[in-house]
Amino acid sequence: MSPNLAQLHPYPFQKLRQLFADITPNPSLKPINLSIGEPKHPTPQLIKDALVANFDGLSAYPATQGSEALRGAISRWALRRYGINLNPATEVLPVNGSREALFAFAQAIVDPSAGKPVVLSPNPFYQIYEGAALLANAEPYYVNCTAANRFQPDWDAVPEQVWARTQLVFVCSPGNPTGAVASIDDWARLFALSDRHGFVIASDECYSEIYFGTEKPLGGLEAAVKLGRDFKNLVMFSSLSKRSNVPGLRSGFVAGDAALMAQFLLYRTYHGCAMSPTIQAASAVAWDDEQHVEDNRRQYAAKFESVTPRLKTAQDVSLPDASFYLWAKVPGDDAEFARRLYQQEHVTVLPGSFLARDAHGLNPGAGYIRIALVAPQEECLEAADRIVRFAQSL
Repeated sequence: MSPNLAQLHPYPFQKLRQLFADITPNPSLKPINLSIGEPKHPTPQLIKDALVANFDGLSAYPATQGSEALRGAISRWALRRYGINLNPATEVLPVNGSREALFAFAQAIVDPSAGKPVVLSPNPFYQIYEGAALLANAEPYYVNCTAANRFQPDWDAVPEQVWARTQLVFVCSPGNPTGAVASIDDWARLFALSDRHGFVIASDECYSEIYFGTEKPLGGLEAAVKLGRDFKNLVMFSSLSKRSNVPGLRSGFVAGDAALMAQFLLYRTYHGCAMSPTIQAASAVAWDDEQHVEDNRRQYAAKFESVTPRLKTAQDVSLPDASFYLWAKVPGDDAEFARRLYQQEHVTVLPGSFLARDAHGLNPGAGYIRIALVAPQEECLEAADRIVRFAQSL
């Protein structure tokens, strides 16, 4: 077996199960789980209809590059959403959800023969970044995201000798778990560092369509265009899971630097991860429709507008820039807070320290909990009332 497997950390939800292992929650209250970022809104009917209408696709082997129809739909969406022109033949590649693509991309990009390569990750972070780095024979380097820095990675805190070994930088904007969105100045700083050191930027943007108000989160490729750049050493990852409430569809895409995309396509041809033609057909329908996305966004906005003020009465919490998470400050130990909340109020949240690593003298997730507002609105409100009741009892 690969010795790198021994370096993998337990997943946050495995740690959560261990945290709750000896607890019997309050039996008089129904359980409310706000720990997992799994969309719970109904899947749009037009996507279901497209799946049924394209069952014939199951009789054919899929092309790794995906169909022209799907790549065309993705390119049209990118033009509508970001005002960028993607070449569907060379700059777009459908993938089976952003999770598998983020992992696979690191395996294709990292060159372990070049000394000890480094992969940079925000901290807190989506744990796939870390696992992808470790299994690519790279060293993960964690860049802390704290309130003092708008929950953005502090790129200036990274030593020069680390940049010199860096081959890949993961960016998550809107961020998981904080919901923070990178500004044009943040992107300009990272692009300048990429130009200087030659590393690739992988921009994870799977929460880009859940935002509040009229200001849409800035994307990485969009930032490049606004700054007068091309897509050299830059790719974005997006997904239908959150945008269209189809996490089980496992459908997303990677887009950007055509030279990188050609090599990633070569890798995936051998990796054997082509998307089913049936899924491709339904995905094209989803990317071409915005009405269901607007409806989805309104539902999340209503939950945040009602839940956030209630939580504010007892916690340090504010509306995020985007995403469906609240990143709430709690008194004392975040794991103990989550444990006792589960025991007394039968509400499950995720301790922030489980989503981060101790780095540079602190764990930037410590003292926070992540609350995923994915349940129906009334259930989220009930959970908020219980959290407030618990917090006020401390």
